[in-house]
Amino acid sequence: MKKITLGPQTLVYPMPAFIIGANVGGKPNFMTAAWSGIAASTPPTVTVALQHHRHTLKGIRETGVFSLNVPSAAQAKETDYCGIVSGTKEDKVAACGFSVFYGKLLHAPLIAQCPVNLECKVVHQLYIGSHTLVVGQIEEVHVSEECMTDGSPDPTKVNPLIFATGSQKSYFELGNRVAPAFKIGMELKK
Repeated sequence: MKKITLGPQTLVYPMPAFIIGANVGGKPNFMTAAWSGIAASTPPTVTVALQHHRHTLKGIRETGVFSLNVPSAAQAKETDYCGIVSGTKEDKVAACGFSVFYGKLLHAPLIAQCPVNLECKVVHQLYIGSHTLVVGQIEEVHVSEECMTDGSPDPTKVNPLIFATGSQKSYFELGNRVAPAFKIGMELKK
């Protein structure tokens, strides 16, 4: 298969379309962040890369906590809005009709309509060029009851919104199950 070089760029498929929440000046604010992911299992941590000037980052620095909300594919409009409008200019909670709640961390606003919500405490901030990489320890996880199967979150019921850059620059949803993890690879083991 012939390869074409593109030079260094942020090209990973797919990217999550998370909605990051923080109280800024005592008011809940949310922004979309695709540059995010799992960092470690013990302690359970996530990372999110935010540009230095972001309003939400200001709130994270004020309180030391944030939320990572996983929207469903049905929430593409709200997710996109939270990524293109600044909380300094508009009330995103009102515009999106979000029901905000708080859990264990009293200053990490969570979106009730999102099927999965993580409450995170900041443990590190790393300045990398255009972004600050925030590492958050997960203090609590909330999952909508209707997204559970046999006591565990069901990704087909969560139906997380995902983002793809490149020629598409679009949101997608999960497709078909391809194979069982930690099992299909065993077919190659000798």
